Amino acid sequence: MYEQFHTFLQEYHAGTSTGAYSFLGCHRQNRNGLDGFVFRVWAPNAKSISVVGDFNFWNGSDLPMMKFAQGVWEGWSQYAKEGDAYKYLVEHYDGTAVYKADPVGFRTCRAPDTSSVICDLSGFAWHDKGYFARQAQRSALDAPVNIYELHLGSWRRKKDGSLFSYAEIAPQIADYAKNMGYTHVELMPLAEYPYGPSWGYQVTGFYAPTSRYGSPKEFMTLVDTLHLAGVGVILDWVPAYFPKDEYGLYEFDGTCTYELADPAMNEHPEWGTRIFDYGRPEVKSFLISNAVFWLKEYHIDGIRVDAVSSMLYLDYSRPNFKPNRYGGRENLEAIAFLQQLNKACFQLRPSVIMAAEESTAYPLVTKPDYVGGLGFLFKWNMGWMNDTLNYLRKDPLERKYSHEKLTFSMTYAFSENYILPLSHDEVVHGKCSLINKMPGEYDWKFANLRLLLGYQMAHPGKKLLFMGGEFGQFIEWNSDQSLDWMLLGYDRHRQMQAYTRDLNHFYLRSAPLWSDDSSWAGFSWIQPDDRDYSVLAFRRIDRRGQELICILNFTPVVREDYCLGLPQQGTYRCVFSSDEVKYGGNGTRLPAVSAKKEPFGEYAYSGNFRLAPMSVAFYVREHGTSDKSPTINPSAGSSR
Repeated sequence: MYEQFHTFLQEYHAGTSTGAYSFLGCHRQNRNGLDGFVFRVWAPNAKSISVVGDFNFWNGSDLPMMKFAQGVWEGWSQYAKEGDAYKYLVEHYDGTAVYKADPVGFRTCRAPDTSSVICDLSGFAWHDKGYFARQAQRSALDAPVNIYELHLGSWRRKKDGSLFSYAEIAPQIADYAKNMGYTHVELMPLAEYPYGPSWGYQVTGFYAPTSRYGSPKEFMTLVDTLHLAGVGVILDWVPAYFPKDEYGLYEFDGTCTYELADPAMNEHPEWGTRIFDYGRPEVKSFLISNAVFWLKEYHIDGIRVDAVSSMLYLDYSRPNFKPNRYGGRENLEAIAFLQQLNKACFQLRPSVIMAAEESTAYPLVTKPDYVGGLGFLFKWNMGWMNDTLNYLRKDPLERKYSHEKLTFSMTYAFSENYILPLSHDEVVHGKCSLINKMPGEYDWKFANLRLLLGYQMAHPGKKLLFMGGEFGQFIEWNSDQSLDWMLLGYDRHRQMQAYTRDLNHFYLRSAPLWSDDSSWAGFSWIQPDDRDYSVLAFRRIDRRGQELICILNFTPVVREDYCLGLPQQGTYRCVFSSDEVKYGGNGTRLPAVSAKKEPFGEYAYSGNFRLAPMSVAFYVREHGTSDKSPTINPSAGSSR
């Protein structure tokens, strides 16, 4: 056992450990024939540490810890048992003593109690072996990825307003996500956090699923249930900072242990949080092991890394900063950490989704580390999101003056592997809900929202939508209450939900929309420049050469005989339109179009289309002299 412990110490202090949680924290251990629990914590500058808890009546003198080399402390108790609360009583060299929660504790008490809880994670019966076998056979890069982002405490609540547990809400989320055609659910941060309005973005228990919704094994039930429905689970993860709660990581041993020591650089000025010291080996081991922990112990499919921009730049929200050793603004230690993080996660599970929320033009975010990249699989496309929402907020008559906001994203669309996010950040703090961003009267708001979601599906990149947007919730998201599900009692909201569901399933069975959406081979412009009519048209092409024609009309006007170039001879038939009556649209008739041998633009053929107002329409070619099978079978089931 101690040889194994020695190996752990070497890796942990070298910054290369991916399993620090298997030794640090609290674990069941038999000593001299006696069952008990061992406690280990890293606190290199503490004067002394004791374990206090329910098992010793919170008496520190009953369980003093022994210090190993380089600051790892250990204590063992035969009286400790599963479910007991505990903390570390950390004595500083200045004589003060602070009660600290276990940095690697697997469970916490319910608030306001901030204690850790002895918890054995073993013994859960997983049922997702077949799910992972299927995932291992494909890459997310050439598969449909349509993510439903949700906040667990406000997606749906009980009638009395109380929270569902992980296990109680599991079948509801799984059934809804599957029925709606989502491939993944992205859960806003669930690592334990003290302050509800932070939504989980200020973490104090990095290894503990929040106790708000139940036990760790209940969280395992949630993940397992989603996997049985064929739905992946992505977890929002926050390695950029941590709050200054006394019982947390903040100055853990009386000194800056997990955070940078330099007072000029160790806090985010805007957020009042401490910044991790990414150059310290033990901090790297702590964080990388934490990511691996969620993937391995909870079977998470992917991790969305929050606030990557704040990690990459030393001058983030800080006009006066200390440059790196080359005089630049890049945080070299954070860059190396992110590269090491991604490498470790992909080594554990090659099919994992690693996504960066990165809002700047930092290069090579999704390129491998051996070419200087950060090694993520995907990057959130914040530019597309900002430009698109800015454009659609405008009165349709004014949109022609901002046409470049629709087309600019294609100048960089394939520089990274992108996810197109319509996330929670866009529907809070006075930004309005998605539908309330839209101009016009009631029905036109819904038409605009259908157009927005259709444009998101048509545009290259994977997809993400925050809960409530799928049925047109009018109020901004409120984390303290359930979504307004009662709106589904009204026709337009019910039709909006039906549209989103059908659009999602259309996406799943339409390979041109996802099989090659990270290169120009999967996209070709037909009409990018018609700002006067506010029309876009382009081709989406899969790896077998099958394709869809995507036509978008951003004005509330029917366009008759609208001429577009076409790639081949044949008949082009509409297979999906956002303007159908069943979705709340006008039901504008869109007849099939026969290609004429009349060049238009760069194409040898052309055709005259009827464009429904404020709509997106998808066409397939059915017949031609060099015919291929139809791209889409609109009656086919989901590809999942």
